Amino acid sequence: MEWYLPVIWGVIIGVAVIMYVVLDGFDLGIGILFPFAKEERERDTMMNTVAPFWDGNETWLILGGGGLWVAFPKAYAVVMPALYLPVIIMLLALVFRGVAFEFRWVAMTSRRWWNAAFAGGSLVAAFSQGVILGGLVQGITVKNGAFAGGPLDWATPFAALCGIGVVLGYALLGATWLLIKTDGVVAERARAHAIPLLLAVMAMMAVVSLWTPIAFDRIATRWFSRPNIFFLAPVPVITVLVALAVLHWLKSGREMLPFFGTVGLFVLGFLGLAISTFPYLVPPSLTVWQTAAAAPSQIFMLFGVIFLLPVVLGYMAFVYWIFRGKVREGEGYH
Repeated sequence: MEWYLPVIWGVIIGVAVIMYVVLDGFDLGIGILFPFAKEERERDTMMNTVAPFWDGNETWLILGGGGLWVAFPKAYAVVMPALYLPVIIMLLALVFRGVAFEFRWVAMTSRRWWNAAFAGGSLVAAFSQGVILGGLVQGITVKNGAFAGGPLDWATPFAALCGIGVVLGYALLGATWLLIKTDGVVAERARAHAIPLLLAVMAMMAVVSLWTPIAFDRIATRWFSRPNIFFLAPVPVITVLVALAVLHWLKSGREMLPFFGTVGLFVLGFLGLAISTFPYLVPPSLTVWQTAAAAPSQIFMLFGVIFLLPVVLGYMAFVYWIFRGKVREGEGYH
């Protein structure tokens, strides 16, 4: 097998995951912030900021999951039974949230219930994604290339901590997105939420960054052995600097920079996780090469990605351009 094919597919799946986390993260964050809106017209404005984008954003989840199934079937066969329950809960929450998104506009007499469904689906989906992340990072029990653990191995304090961290991070993305897309009371409330959310996210990142090397020897070796420590030390330093920049931008009244700075924090966090786990796709035992599909299968699917990925990116760029600008009260697309 050509050694580079699994690496290419690993990069594709990694890009799909970070694109999903950033793009669907801010509209899940809108749902998480939904209960903090004081009036129905504020919630209308909040929802209208993501109405043209939310379903397209979830395309990246399909690419990530489908890519794992096609390019790394052995990893898929291990990860799914290990994390089956949080994955199913996440998917059901996303479906329920999507239904609530559509029904809220027409069900006038029961709108409060659909508000609760939208907020609850967003919260549960975000928490489940964090639990899935924590379950992967802490490791999956594998024997003879198959999952050999229990159905609740993922249910640990570390996974719950990751779940809370993702909820806070998505809420921060949602708040900074509202700074770009709204003005008036909605934007003021979003800025008021964003500062404590940023501090909470940085606290969670610090706890996870300390917890992982203490609890998992393989991660401690990766980060603190020589010469790795000299090459990897800039990652946490840059993360702190970006967080301080986001805090400054929030306090100084900037609109766009806090969102892109928050995206930078997510990218840096994802980079840190990639550094901690690569080349293991199923930590701590199965690498990208051990779980990869046959080379002809990877090449065949790679041609499809080469042609379709630019189309998806072009379409998304077009949609974001068409619906650029601020959403004001009474305006929207739904």
